[in-house]
Amino acid sequence: MKYILLIGDGMGDVPIPALNNRTPLEVAATPAMDRLAPRSEMLLVRTVPEGYPPGSDVANLSLLGYEPERYYTGRAPLEAASLGVELAPDEIAFRCNLVHVDRPADGRLIMVDYSSGHITTNESQQLIAALQAECGNDRLRLYPGVSYRHLLVYRGELPAGFTTVPPHDHSDQDVTAFFQAYQQIEVFPPLLARASEILADHPVNRERERQGKRTANAIWLWGEGKRPAMETLAQRFGIRGGLISAVDLLKGLGVLGGLTVIDVPGATGYLDTDYEGKARAALAVLAQDDFVLVHVEAPDETGHQGLVTEKVQAVTDFDHRIVAPIVAEMERRGEPFRLVVTMDHYTPVHRRTHEDWPVPMFLYDSRGVAAPSGRTYTEANVQATVRETGQELLSGAAFFRRFVEREG
Repeated sequence: MKYILLIGDGMGDVPIPALNNRTPLEVAATPAMDRLAPRSEMLLVRTVPEGYPPGSDVANLSLLGYEPERYYTGRAPLEAASLGVELAPDEIAFRCNLVHVDRPADGRLIMVDYSSGHITTNESQQLIAALQAECGNDRLRLYPGVSYRHLLVYRGELPAGFTTVPPHDHSDQDVTAFFQAYQQIEVFPPLLARASEILADHPVNRERERQGKRTANAIWLWGEGKRPAMETLAQRFGIRGGLISAVDLLKGLGVLGGLTVIDVPGATGYLDTDYEGKARAALAVLAQDDFVLVHVEAPDETGHQGLVTEKVQAVTDFDHRIVAPIVAEMERRGEPFRLVVTMDHYTPVHRRTHEDWPVPMFLYDSRGVAAPSGRTYTEANVQATVRETGQELLSGAAFFRRFVEREG
């Protein structure tokens, strides 16, 4: 049996007036999912336990069958694992975003763009290299990642009650108070000040400014934590396979879960990602192993930006360029397979941030399911089906056991 988990990050939404009070999932052209979902079992899954932040870290950890209550230590340690950065017991990883902020004359700080205009990986790696050369020391190390997403490792302890926030939750908002929280750690204020000076004068930013693009004029630290202790999926469930994503967070989950992480050169984490490359990589994994996870970030990014038309396009592309070719090839091969289409969390365009609501999904089995839904895959259809069938609300761990047909 082959197990295929396809995740449209942040794909869920609420009815949008501009779409005649429909969601992007309802509006998008999704013939592949429309064919599979009526023959599938529909589930509602709580990927974010009560009291946990509704981030992709918690939600995707949950979708892979790991209880956040037991395994979650923070987002950045997962990204460190992806980058091959070993954390010592006295080290704490932080996600380091390259962001664009405004600094009005009154001293406030406004979060304008959490992604610096979706800066390219080549550009951002030059910036992070410059910051490491000038600011790296025995207590601070910077590592380049993808696009605006990078890593800082801090050797030391955190003050009691110290917390950070993700910048994408505060677009176009005053973030002065959050920035001032960094003052609690003695090495952070000089780092942040010097980083802004270096970024302002760097050739990459001067060229972006000349082209009318957003510059990366500050760094934002968040998602802190120490390395988690996790058993692999092979140890827990007896399955082996691969993971395909453009996002370091997901890749880190794959590393810690014992999966083979496949790098697709054209994968960007946005609308211009190499969908076809991801689909081909997934099918190559399934030719030799029994499990693959394919993660697509574009619906989440467009949700954070509040872009309705682009989110509809992201969902359409997910169906046409990920779901359709993978299913067509698996059917051609004639091997039995179970396939789940889901989101990790909602990212409504009107909120531009994540919600911790239970996520709708469908589970297709090429051998058939006991109670096919008879409905297409939308937020409302899954909720209605679950109400009618009396299906229980599952945790992520319970879902994954059901998906891979393991008891207990």
